[in-house]
Amino acid sequence: MERFDSILLEVWREVGRHLELHESAPTIARLLAREMPLARLTLRRVDREHNALVSLAVASPQRSLPPVESKRVLGAAELRHALHWCREERVTTRHTGSARDLALHISADITDDLLAAPLMAEGEPAGMVVLQAQEGSRFEPRHMQMLKALREPLTVALANQRRLHEMAALREAAEAERGALLRRLGRSQLTDTIVGEESGLKHVMERIDLVTRSDVPVLIFGETGTGKELVARAIHSRGTRSAGPFMRVNCGAIPPELIDSQLFGHERGSFTGAEQTRAGWFERADGGTLFLDEIGELPLDAQVRFLRVLQDGLVERVGSHQSVHVDVRIVAATHRDLAAMVRDNAFREDLWYRLAVFPILLPPLRERKDDIPALARHFAQRAAVRFGLSPVEPDESDVRLLTGYDWPGNIRELGAVVDRAVILGEGQRLAMATALGLGQHPGAMQARPIRANQSHAAAAATMAIPSLNDAMRTHIESALAQCDGRVEGPRGAAAALGINPHTLRARMRKLKIDWTQFRAERAAS
Repeated sequence: MERFDSILLEVWREVGRHLELHESAPTIARLLAREMPLARLTLRRVDREHNALVSLAVASPQRSLPPVESKRVLGAAELRHALHWCREERVTTRHTGSARDLALHISADITDDLLAAPLMAEGEPAGMVVLQAQEGSRFEPRHMQMLKALREPLTVALANQRRLHEMAALREAAEAERGALLRRLGRSQLTDTIVGEESGLKHVMERIDLVTRSDVPVLIFGETGTGKELVARAIHSRGTRSAGPFMRVNCGAIPPELIDSQLFGHERGSFTGAEQTRAGWFERADGGTLFLDEIGELPLDAQVRFLRVLQDGLVERVGSHQSVHVDVRIVAATHRDLAAMVRDNAFREDLWYRLAVFPILLPPLRERKDDIPALARHFAQRAAVRFGLSPVEPDESDVRLLTGYDWPGNIRELGAVVDRAVILGEGQRLAMATALGLGQHPGAMQARPIRANQSHAAAAATMAIPSLNDAMRTHIESALAQCDGRVEGPRGAAAALGINPHTLRARMRKLKIDWTQFRAERAAS
């Protein structure tokens, strides 16, 4: 057995050298052939999920065999017998095994001598190894002892390959999920694109480059829809904290009674419903950046505790008397006039001074109209990916329409209009006029462009204000008319309106909207 000990060591080395069984099996077969009349080595895995035995590697010491992964599906009784045989951990030979054992290991037409041993991993059947003797030769009792010693390295080899395949499956699933996410977002990569870096936002980008060199708080001012979160992410990704987390909190979306729990965390049992300890947003953003959107909506009592975090870096959870130190960069944003709020005692003056160390003002879209063509191209490409349509770029007439509009909703509104134009154009063109509400289509959206010389108040005064249900009914019917009565799918009304199809159907039932009439009207015309 001393000679076999050296062979066993070589088998261990081969197992450690390769992760795929079909790569190590030929060398292992040649090593074993030094001590036994081996004709073929077979390694099988027990696939309990599919009730099968899978041959992962078949190797011969005399000749090369192609990689093979065959599967033999077992009946329920056969699987139970295979698992029972494995758990008994007995080595089967041609002379000691039953007919049922042999049926598990090798086809009935092979009459050569064989040895078979189970491979157990963490007390559960993992697979089996089968050794087939050369024609006219027989295995000896010492070969059975050798096979028993081989079970451990072969079990490790089987486990290595299983983990390798699991990692590959997880990687494929992650890539598929990433691809699906990118398609939903209409992007080709996860990094954010800032359109207008060299034109309308050049001054803003210069400010970003300056502030990323330090960790001072940043306060971003800008109207709704100007891209404040995009700027905050740029500050994070271009700074020294890019490897840390980026957390976004909309202060205006948190109920006042939950603001402390959400921002600073809470201990278990600190209030009704606090069933477990929870870290707040400051703790979750430790080592990274916390983006506090709509900071002007933060209640005054929460502003006091927020000021302590800025001054000392200490957070105290609700229900706790111990402080937790956090290392967080604060980027805040608002569309409100915080200076006026300070004068009206609606925002703390000391917090204002702490936050406004480095202000950044984002211009509205109406002040950077040179960026509209590039933005429209960007949104059109993104929408084509999201909706599975052919990419179409805006032409000169589209650009004239877009630049003639005042964009009170800024970039967010532009993105929505381009999305609508892509859907209505069905991948053939951009139906920009219809999307803006300028066309004569009976289902055209009711939005009207506001020229630069027309005030919002004057425009609003010319419009009768319908009830909310009437406005919703008109909006949904317009979308159904444009989409030929389709509700679901990339060209359906739900996608055009940006809501779930089930939600849209529920609203149509509530508003008594019959979607079939829109399909019938188009068919009749």
